[in-house]
Amino acid sequence: MGLSAGVILYHAAFGFTSAWREVVRTGRGAGLRAQMIMLALTVLVFTPLIAQGELFGVSLRGSVAPLNFSVVCGAFMFGLGMQLGGGCASGTLYTAGGGNTRMFITLIAFIAGSVLGTWQWSSWQDTMGLAPISLSQSFGLVGGILISFVIFAGIWYISILYERSRNEAIITEPRSGFSTLRGPWPLLAGALALVFIQVATLLLAGRPWGVTSAFALWGAKAVGSFGLDVSVWPYWSRPGPLNSLHQSIFSDVTTIMNLGIILGAAAAANLARKFSPSVALPKKQIIAAVIGGLLLGYGARIAFGCNIGAYFSGIGSTSLHGWLWFLSAFVGSILGTKLRPWFDLN
Repeated sequence: MGLSAGVILYHAAFGFTSAWREVVRTGRGAGLRAQMIMLALTVLVFTPLIAQGELFGVSLRGSVAPLNFSVVCGAFMFGLGMQLGGGCASGTLYTAGGGNTRMFITLIAFIAGSVLGTWQWSSWQDTMGLAPISLSQSFGLVGGILISFVIFAGIWYISILYERSRNEAIITEPRSGFSTLRGPWPLLAGALALVFIQVATLLLAGRPWGVTSAFALWGAKAVGSFGLDVSVWPYWSRPGPLNSLHQSIFSDVTTIMNLGIILGAAAAANLARKFSPSVALPKKQIIAAVIGGLLLGYGARIAFGCNIGAYFSGIGSTSLHGWLWFLSAFVGSILGTKLRPWFDLN
């Protein structure tokens, strides 16, 4: 699944970061609307599966988390970081795998920020907010799907109105000259392919797709090799994370998927003859990558996930924390887009 996700993300160039940036810069919302299609299909498939609780002997659970100040702050940091760092969680992996040198710097900083987030994780757990709310649990299977679809339709309609107010015509598919081997694939193709990855992950792992918990694990292993005992930190003292910490990283499902994404993107870039890393990077862009990566890692840890684990998987699980994450991250993304010229970023 990781290899497939890497190929799909690379060829589809399905960017969460670039789609949100286009809304701010040009008013174009085709990428955001493609995300709404992706989320709607995920909700349609996820909701009955999660309600069933088990399939083929695999226990299934959704991605549901509290709606608190930690989500607001963390998601805002993440949204800001994704514009400065140049990508989201999945975007960082596939662009780094595709040979983007700057994204390797973002990835390293992402891992460092994740470690900092686990160190201070307990300080954010008692912030004001609400207990987890799942629309499908609160309003039933059909009710959860219908309410989600109303929100999707609302965002779709608002994006149309906003695009029309800033441009003469609506562009439904901004890409032309599609190539199966070289990309970029149509937005709809990318959305459908990512829904497949998301559902397959749920059926194989028993929970939705996630990315950034592996970054925290990699960072913890790295600092542990220098004698720092992170197992005493509250984040790592919980049974699940503690078990992962004491095992090989290759026993971690998220790690395997992340490595698969990197390898899949690298293979796709080579087949498309686009793998050409550059070592010459402007200093301002390096600084932006470091700052962005740190914000991405720290924000994801305190916000219960990233654009995949909280936004895609959270909303797909009809969890309201996914929508709170989206709103907060989008505001951060607006600020990040405004700051990009300071770092000579287009």
